[in-house]
Amino acid sequence: MPRMLSPARVIARFAVRLALLMGFAAFGSVGFGRSLAVLLWMSNILCALASLVRREPLFGAALNHWDEAVAFGALFALVHVVNNPAL
Repeated sequence: MPRMLSPARVIARFAVRLALLMGFAAFGSVGFGRSLAVLLWMSNILCALASLVRREPLFGAALNHWDEAVAFGALFALVHVVNNPAL
């Protein structure tokens, strides 16, 4: 496996994962927002674990799983704030 992927492939991978998560969240029994929040949190953790296993640099010049973890974390925070505006 190549160490560094092109930014276009990493962005495409992120978009496909996000589309799949939204598809699964649409059929969640606890509602779309809560399901999406949980799936984003899980994706955040899994991307961080994948980056640890692959020993990717944290602040590397190329996009990697760490950057995806940050993006999933930001989306989780956004969904969480929208679902719970009083908190």
